[in-house]
Amino acid sequence: MLAPNPGPMTLDGTNSYVLRAPDAAGVVVVDPGPADEEHLARLAGFGPVELVLLTHHHGDHRDGLVRFAELASAPVRAVDPSYCIGGEPLRDGERIQAAGVSIDVLRTPGHTADSACFSLPEDEPGGSVLTGDTILGRGTTIIADPDGALGPYLDSLERLRTLGRSTGGHVAALPGHGPVLRDLGDICDEYLAHRAERLDQVRAVLAELGTDPADPATVGRVVDTVYAGTDAAVRPAAEASVRAQLAYLLERG
Repeated sequence: MLAPNPGPMTLDGTNSYVLRAPDAAGVVVVDPGPADEEHLARLAGFGPVELVLLTHHHGDHRDGLVRFAELASAPVRAVDPSYCIGGEPLRDGERIQAAGVSIDVLRTPGHTADSACFSLPEDEPGGSVLTGDTILGRGTTIIADPDGALGPYLDSLERLRTLGRSTGGHVAALPGHGPVLRDLGDICDEYLAHRAERLDQVRAVLAELGTDPADPATVGRVVDTVYAGTDAAVRPAAEASVRAQLAYLLERG
């Protein structure tokens, strides 16, 4: 279900997901999205809501969370306990059984500290993973420094790539924004290559300009070079990504 909140950072809008097995009466809702009454009512109308899951705390995914929990009279589970309503925090590696569906929880920090993905191993034909903003349907995600961090993000991509290749088939990626991607392993390859290329570009700028990665002024100089031509509306996101890249390089000497 596409929420009516398109924009430079949300693409076509936020994807809310409704999960259930064919013979189940209840549903699981993932990421109710913005506080849009019509959108929330449509989600609640799919049937009794057994559980609400949150991929991460950004407002375009959870601003409608409290209202939806009231509408649906359903518990909410998230990695961050402050967003749980009548439910426990999500645990990495646990399997949730709800609405006739098996849902495996994967902690995938990086985009945010509380990011999680949800694997549906029984989804045909090769399984699927709800990726939140860890992987998008178009473009690449932002590392939301200081909440997010590049090192954990790269580890999360490696974990998802391993999962994508584990079945011998094509595991689909169901992103928080944009269209479904048919091969999780391939898209993780692309994301990891993109991050390596960006790091090389940042290293080159640091070497050419003789800048100190610990100097806050360096962020703007790197953005001006590596992200030249970036729309002003998304420049803050580019700056956040550069801060994360510089912190990563500093950590590794």
